[in-house]
Amino acid sequence: MKIHVLLLIFGALILAGCASSPEPDHSSRYSLSRDRAPSGDFDASGLADAKPRYEEPRRAGNKSPYNVWGKEYRVLDSNDGYVQRGTASWYGEKFHGHKTSNGEVFDMYEMSAAHKSLRIPGYARVTNLDNGRSVVVRVNDRGPFHGDRLIDLSYAAAKKLGYQGRGTARVEVAAITVNRDGSMTLAGKPFPDAGAPVAAGRLANTGPGNEALFVQLGSFSQRNPAEALMDRARRAVANPMRVREIETASGRFHRVQVGPFRDEDEALRAQSLLENHGFGQSILLTDSH
Repeated sequence: MKIHVLLLIFGALILAGCASSPEPDHSSRYSLSRDRAPSGDFDASGLADAKPRYEEPRRAGNKSPYNVWGKEYRVLDSNDGYVQRGTASWYGEKFHGHKTSNGEVFDMYEMSAAHKSLRIPGYARVTNLDNGRSVVVRVNDRGPFHGDRLIDLSYAAAKKLGYQGRGTARVEVAAITVNRDGSMTLAGKPFPDAGAPVAAGRLANTGPGNEALFVQLGSFSQRNPAEALMDRARRAVANPMRVREIETASGRFHRVQVGPFRDEDEALRAQSLLENHGFGQSILLTDSH
């Protein structure tokens, strides 16, 4: 009788062990098992598009052919003339801070993208075919490798296109090619509507108009948390700053902005200093002076 009871207990323990949850797998380089959007209200309405500029061709990220999950992919010899329609998805917090295929660090708050065959780094105009919105992104990563998806946009770019809530959208992707002299083509045709071309080197300054560069630390639906964040920033750096109240299609927002800055180099130095003081989710954007 005792032996029979012991066998029943032993069997129950085995079943309990089989039913218990396995230990988390820490071998992955990602701390999150599933991707997700950042917490809080991220206001992308004032986020500037990527600014196409000439970049020297690189070997990093352009190996061709390459294999992912047993399937072979090839990288284009040139992005010039590329235009295609398909499904766009987005990637966010799971990959934030990790390296992209060409060795850069993915920032979900920047206007960037992943593509399976475009040479990287490169640039593309992505248009949401359901609402007509367009953004310009810098392609610096490989993917997406799920189903027949055409391109993976950063969370910021997806939100600016208006599909972050649905997860996917029908888009057109047209490659922007930048020549050494700064001239540009869109899908192989002259691209005069891209603004003044930017030749090799850092981005030009914004000039004497009504817009300037700012480092945005956050955007809130209420003014009190925006004021509190600005007070923290004032204790960290001596740059001018403001809370700018705007009306968008998503409602009223209060943007905490440091600046204005004369050029991108000055803004990036301030952004780096702010990050060293704990303001790690800032974005660089163009806004009204």
